[in-house]
Amino acid sequence: MANLKEIRGRISSISSTMQITRAMKMVSAAKLKKAQDAIVMLRPYSEKLQEIIQNVNSSSDPDQVSIYAQKREVKRVLFIAVTSNRGLAGAFNSSIVKELNNQFQNNSQYDIEVLTIGKKAYDAVRRSRTVYANESAVFDNLNFDAVSNLTEGVMDSFKEGKFDEIYLIYNKFINAATQEVTKEQLLPILMPETTEPQVETDYIFEPNKNEILDNLIPKSIKTQVFKAVLDSVASEHGARMTAMHKATDNAQALKNDLVIFYNKARQAAITNEILEIVSGAEALKNS
Repeated sequence: MANLKEIRGRISSISSTMQITRAMKMVSAAKLKKAQDAIVMLRPYSEKLQEIIQNVNSSSDPDQVSIYAQKREVKRVLFIAVTSNRGLAGAFNSSIVKELNNQFQNNSQYDIEVLTIGKKAYDAVRRSRTVYANESAVFDNLNFDAVSNLTEGVMDSFKEGKFDEIYLIYNKFINAATQEVTKEQLLPILMPETTEPQVETDYIFEPNKNEILDNLIPKSIKTQVFKAVLDSVASEHGARMTAMHKATDNAQALKNDLVIFYNKARQAAITNEILEIVSGAEALKNS
């Protein structure tokens, strides 16, 4: 049985841990509001941009397909895995790594490489897989320009034929307590296949349709990657806030158990001391 000094030390240690987890929860809660506002504002723009591309593409010449929409025989695949640079966020990072491993198994017939955004993904795959690039530094100053630069490199690789398909794997933000692991095809871009007859509408395009697509498609791809990163950031703060809340509750429960155990041990020690004093006094009386 641990002595009273050891129990007091454990109680003190747990109290210090509770202060840290409580502080981390408050920091994540504050950052979550800003991250949530950013992704909520970007989603309608990204969806509308894709809708415009689909509408323009449906009325364009089928023989003039954008290079980013051209399908070819799949031999090499790139996965862009978005995690975080820090841990202590529950299953936030491990769920992405698990999904990556599933994709490796399901697509073992292809030559697979990984572009990591986040140190946790890089550390998980660098020893077993070919890392195309590590863009973890993008979180140091997260903005559209930084994500746009790395996306341009990915787009160039697709145009040059280095990869035949490119996918995004990230945590989609649902709410503070829920994140959904999502896999999206980034390239080639997917156009909806409808069997219903198209209603022809007379549009006046300025400039021409192909030039509009040449400008909108790269912007849409960059926006899609930026949205995935913002989704991941909001999910990270939500997951960390939830994890730290649970950690604080568990630490409080453990502390309460230790306090009860300490009080019982202290009471037993006092009782033993009293018995020793009484026994000594009786021994002196009988001598």
